Formats: sequence, C-alpha cells, structure tokens
Amino acid sequence: MTNPRDILNKVKWKKDYDFNLIEIYYLHRGAPQDTKIISGKEILKLEKSFIKTNTTMIPYHRVLKIVCLDKILFKR
Repeated sequence: MTNPRDILNKVKWKKDYDFNLIEIYYLHRGAPQDTKIISGKEILKLEKSFIKTNTTMIPYHRVLKIVCLDKILFKR
C-alpha cells in the first residue's frame, strides 16, 4: 500500500494530475463529521511527517482520502 506522502509527491513531481486540483480529506476532531478538506493549492510544503499549509500542519496519519477530478488516489 502506498502512503499519502508518496502519492502527493508523485502527483507534485510527475505531473500526471494538476497538484492544485488535489483535494485532501483529513481527520479534524470537532469539525462537521470530524473531517476537513484542503486543496493542493493550499499546501506550502510536504514535510517528512506533515503537510504544511499557511494555517496548520497535518500529520499524514490523519489523511483519510486524496481525490483529483473525482478520481480517488488514496483512501484509508
């Protein structure tokens, strides 16, 4: 099984998909249905253990699903 970090790096560098169109669903306790969504354009950096945005750092183990143009690239 491929992990979220590998998938995001592949999308970012191989250009099979537009990284800005990626949607990342992640566990965020307290949010409606405990889930939040960010887009690829919000990502500043893919760190070793976290996805870094302007407002937060999301651990990869909280990523539930990665989608691009209605195609599921990763699902836990």
